[in-house]
Order: sequence, then structure tokens, then C-alpha cells
Amino acid sequence: MGRILAFDYGQKRVGVAVTDELQMIAGPLDTIHSSLIFDFIAAYLSTEKVDCFVVGQAKTMGNQDSESSIFIEPFVKKLQKLYPDIPVKRIDERFTSRMASDAILFSGAKKKDRRDKALVDKVSAVIILQSYMEMRTFGNEH
Repeated sequence: MGRILAFDYGQKRVGVAVTDELQMIAGPLDTIHSSLIFDFIAAYLSTEKVDCFVVGQAKTMGNQDSESSIFIEPFVKKLQKLYPDIPVKRIDERFTSRMASDAILFSGAKKKDRRDKALVDKVSAVIILQSYMEMRTFGNEH
């Protein structure tokens, strides 16, 4: 069984999270500059088997695609083109940055660490991945 790799894609940075090989535990992997993300993915896939990609889907409160979608959709299309044998699943990412910030705050992190946007992106990717895993477990996968 391969891992699941999840992305919180942003214009500047991409938070990346991954499961263990049994796909039971989600954890942070890294934060990568968006211009380097495909190099990172290629290097990761050269050493690890990945069964699925999960990408956050930016939505507004009215359940419409948000302005961020214009940056995320080209990433998804290129991911599908480069790796056609690995399915790409989408997960609503509304509130993940806020949830990540709260989780970092409640973890007792120092003020300097709480301001680290790369850490927030990485934790957001974990939340996206956990959401996907929960949906899959409870049979609500898209």
C-alpha cells in the first residue's frame, strides 16, 4: 500500500502532508516554494509509493470557487497530466488556515512560531489530509 500525499497550494508556498504506509496517520511533511513543488513531488515519488494526491479546494462561504482557485486549478491539471495513474481528490479547504493557526496556538508554540506562515501551510495540509481520510472512512469520498 502506498502513501497519500496532500497539498495546501498557495501562490508562494505549498504545505505538504503525508500518511504513513498503512494510510492511518496523517503528518506534516514540508513546506515548499510553489515554483519548486513539481521537483519536490518527482523526488518524493522516486523513493515512495503514492496511491493518491489530495488537494485543497478553495471555496467561498457561498460554496463557490474562491479567487485562489485560479492558482490551484493549473496545479491540479499539471499534477493529473504528469501522474495520470495517481488519482487526485479534492477537499474543501475553508477554514483550514484558521484551524491550523488555532492548533499551533493550542500546542503551546511560541509567538514567533505561531507567525511562521510555512508552519501554518504545513499544518493546513495535515488538516486537509485528515479531512479526506475521515471522508473516506465514513464513505463520503467524492
